[in-house]
Order: sequence, then C-alpha cells, then structure tokens
Amino acid sequence: MKITVLEPLGLSEEQVRLIAEDLTKNGHELVAYNDRVEDVEVLKKRAFGSDVLVIANMPLKGEVISSVENLKMISVAFTGVDHVDIEVCRERNITVCNAAGYSTSSVAELTYGLIFSVLRNIVPLDKSTREGKTKAGYTQNDLSGKTIGIIGTGAIGVKVAEIAKAFGCKVLAYSRSRKNEVEALGVKYVSLEELLKESDIVSIHVPLKDDTRTLINKEKIGLMKSNAILINTARGGIIDNSALAEALKMGKIAGAGIDVFDMEPPIPEDYPLLKAPNTVLAPHVGFATEEAMVRRAHIVFENITKWLEGNPQNLV
Repeated sequence: MKITVLEPLGLSEEQVRLIAEDLTKNGHELVAYNDRVEDVEVLKKRAFGSDVLVIANMPLKGEVISSVENLKMISVAFTGVDHVDIEVCRERNITVCNAAGYSTSSVAELTYGLIFSVLRNIVPLDKSTREGKTKAGYTQNDLSGKTIGIIGTGAIGVKVAEIAKAFGCKVLAYSRSRKNEVEALGVKYVSLEELLKESDIVSIHVPLKDDTRTLINKEKIGLMKSNAILINTARGGIIDNSALAEALKMGKIAGAGIDVFDMEPPIPEDYPLLKAPNTVLAPHVGFATEEAMVRRAHIVFENITKWLEGNPQNLV
C-alpha cells in the first residue's frame, strides 16, 4: 500500500520515517514530500497511485481527491478538516481521520500568551523599552478576578477553563452540549449572548462549520463590554474580522489576540486587522510547538495503522 505525505509535517524526513517505521516494516511504501505546493496539477501528480494521503493544513480540493483512483484513506495532521473536501470523500467512501488532541495543551498555552500580551501590553512595551522609553501611556491589567467566557467546551476549551480556574478567574461557557466535567470545575454554562455581555475575556474554541462561520459578527461584538478583549486560536472564519477591526478602531472593545485568519498567512497588506489598535497577531502558531509536531505525527500514522487493522480511530 502506498502512503504519500503531501506536505511537510514540521519534522525532518528522518523523524517522520522513524515514526512510520512500523508501517514500512510491514511492506507499505512511504513517499514524503518536503515542500508544500498548492498547485492542483502538481498535487495530482504527487498523489497518483496512492492508497493513503497525509496532509496537515494544506487545502485538499475535490479535484485532487477524485483524481486518485485507488485512494481509500486520508490522515489529516490537524484537528480541523474544513480545508478538505469532505463531501467528495463521502461520495467516494474515503475514510478521513484527524489528529485530535495533538495540540490541546499547545493551543491552550498560546491562548494565555495572547491574553497576557494584550492585558499587559507586552508587545508595544517591548518596543518602548528598546527605544529607551517607559510604560507611560500603556495600561496594565490583572488576569486574576476576571471573567473568562469560553465559546466551545471541547478538549481545548476544557483545558483553557482549567487554567482559568488556576488563575482565579470566574469562567462562563457556551456550547451546544454541556459536560459534567466542565461544570465540576465550577464553570457556568450560559447563552452566547449572556457570555458576551458578562465576560472580560472571550476566547473561541469551536470548529469552523456552517453554523459557526461568522458566529462572532458585528452584532455579537456589539454585546461585549467596552473593556473586554477577544481571543481567537480556533479558526479565522468564526469571527467577522472586518467587524472586529472596526470595533477595535472605534473603541467598542479594548483589544484582541488573534492567531487565525480568513486565510493562511502571509496576510495581505490591506487586511483590516493589521491596522487595528490594541491587537496582538500571530501567524497561526498555536498548534506548532516542537512537542505537538511529534505528537501529531504519531497520531497520523497510528490512524493509518488502526484503519488497516479495521479499527479506525479519530474518524471525521
């Protein structure tokens, strides 16, 4: 069986082959590409003859999927799969698995990195310090005692809630389903509207689906406190970022920490958030710690092994 890794997984090819060693020892062929391309025709050629494809967050269009005659399985080295044409996979009975859980702690940690960066004005104060200036003109705010509103209580949302309680925060949550383990932490489930009105910090942790696209729009942002900050380490399309940029410019909310956008970085020069005040931006790095890259590679190839054994895991 031919397994093709269509883009780099954040590890050396030697590391990837070592992690996939059980598969290759059992006679399966592993082809790994060390550069990322999104040209459809190039991807068709690279995927030709494959039984299994491995990708990370590179868009995988239906045209490419349909061109691979023997394709039976796609192992996605990512949690979200909105960049894969799932409808075509369903039509062709192609199994799709994700790497759920590999970056739970990594994304939760970056969430707090962004929170602290905004609350303590770390980025502009670094610049001021290097220029021989002081903290004059910049506010400093505690996290302790704040109300954090968590939208989505999947694995990452739960981890964010656990950390919030350790910092002495009150935690509100909004989710389609309630979890006893979350309530046991002292977290109160509320409506989305109440969460937005009551929270000092709003942090997003839901997948991007039809019902979550622009979930946080101009109207919803308008419900937030003027001193609140908005954090997004989930998926860019969940927030109307043009509306967010406008709210920041108008002082309707106090700040934002954003790791995800409507597209993968690099971000165009005219993107609204680039000129928004009190905003810390990162180029989609929440998942990308060295430790997380190793964890996800193990999950990716374990997914393939389990599928070959007839006991698939992390099904999408």
